Amino acid sequence: MDNKKQSEIFNQWLQQHKGILFKIIRVYASTEEDQEDLFQEVSVQLWRSIPSFKAEAKVSTWIYRITLNHALKWNKKEKRRSDGIEEAQEQLHVLKQQDEINPKLDWLYDQISKLDKVDRSLCLLLFDGYQYQEIADMIGISENYVGVKLNRIKKYLTEQAKMNFENGL
Repeated sequence: MDNKKQSEIFNQWLQQHKGILFKIIRVYASTEEDQEDLFQEVSVQLWRSIPSFKAEAKVSTWIYRITLNHALKWNKKEKRRSDGIEEAQEQLHVLKQQDEINPKLDWLYDQISKLDKVDRSLCLLLFDGYQYQEIADMIGISENYVGVKLNRIKKYLTEQAKMNFENGL
């Protein structure tokens, strides 16, 4: 594949699926600088993966898998780098959209960012409309376990929402 064709595909994929990148990066990178770094790294990884795309899965699934896997690796690397240097932040900063600031959405992203890495991934995949079997295939767990974990997450988030929003948040 020549560079021109690869560039066309890359730009098309970014334009059509930027929401996937935005959501995953927002959950796994806490500061704006980290989000920019992670976006650059994911973009490079996505660019490099184009020639190996065989169309055995949907493009969105392919991009999700690349972005999610890279975000998990990046997050692990960042945790190792910051261990012993800084105390963990109490609350992760969420990416603010210029036109649309929604406190409830910010709260939800904040709560999701506090979940463990598998639970974060499950939430994002569910929000994007993936079926349990698709999620199981992407994450590498059974479909039944996806259901169990998502029910527990929903229950936890519902309880947190009741406590926080009843207290005027």
